[in-house]
Amino acid sequence: MKAVRLEAVGGITLRDVDMPDIGADELLVRIEACGVCGTDRHLFHGEFPCTPPVTPGHEFSGTVEAIGKSVSGFAIGDRVTGDPNIACGRCARCHAGQVNLCSNLRAIGIHRDGGFAEYLALPQKQAFVLPAGLNPMHGAFCEPLGCCLHGVDLAGIKPGSSVVVLGGGVIGLLTVQLARLAGATTIILSTRQASRRALAEDLGATVTIDPTADVIDAIAGPAGLVPGGVDVVFECAGVRETVEQSMQLARAGGTVVIVGVTPQGMKVEFEPFDLLFRELKVLGSFLNPYTHRRAAELIASGAIEIDRLISRQVSLEQVPAVIANPPVPGEVKVLVVPGRG
Repeated sequence: MKAVRLEAVGGITLRDVDMPDIGADELLVRIEACGVCGTDRHLFHGEFPCTPPVTPGHEFSGTVEAIGKSVSGFAIGDRVTGDPNIACGRCARCHAGQVNLCSNLRAIGIHRDGGFAEYLALPQKQAFVLPAGLNPMHGAFCEPLGCCLHGVDLAGIKPGSSVVVLGGGVIGLLTVQLARLAGATTIILSTRQASRRALAEDLGATVTIDPTADVIDAIAGPAGLVPGGVDVVFECAGVRETVEQSMQLARAGGTVVIVGVTPQGMKVEFEPFDLLFRELKVLGSFLNPYTHRRAAELIASGAIEIDRLISRQVSLEQVPAVIANPPVPGEVKVLVVPGRG
């Protein structure tokens, strides 16, 4: 079969490889769609820890083509998605219910082969059956939506809350939709790209702004949109500027949730006295613990708009170039479709 292989930092190529051998508790999944994530680009540049050589791709959906002898609850022909984050179930953090902080965490597409391939070996405990009629392209969004759900859970948005989302990529646009569903009545999205601002307004943002101006003053200044700051800020861009802005945009007693993945080793400046004096709650939101099933059900229900987030579909042959280069202007989500010619 064909698979995209990250051979080393800065080295990615399409190769012919053996079909995966499935274990007794695994499913053989024919991949129908797999999303390209910012994390995949971080892996390529050595900005996120992984264990090459490996096949990347952790946002996937597909069809079960074979099942291990110990598998139950799945059948050949089922359409499934998978939570890529495999916790050990034995360490202190797992026993505390914090499986995303597992001391022995392994992830599909990072530590073991992922979805940028024709087939994938998926442990049954990581698999979730999708409705048979669901568009397989939509199933590939369960993982990023699950990550956004975890961030929104941590934020504790209350009906009537004010929210700022920094970053207009797929994570930001999914977070806008979840904030609307959670009852926020003021939802401000900040991103430089006009096409993403227009899309965000269609998806539930009450107002969008171009951060090339003074974003702090425009939002939280005396004559800003929410003088004094908002209840919740979601940092969804993963860059130094927006991480620093996030703490200045929250009101006294407000909450900041860092959802965007920053390059490993990146430093930011903030004033601890400001966090103390305004009693800000600054939280990291890591992965998607116990949210994958909820994400699948939300997508299947139609409550989350997916189609307008898909910028383009590419073949496996095109993946190395997509990963090695920055996103094209206006791009939200690229989907890899292995069967695409």
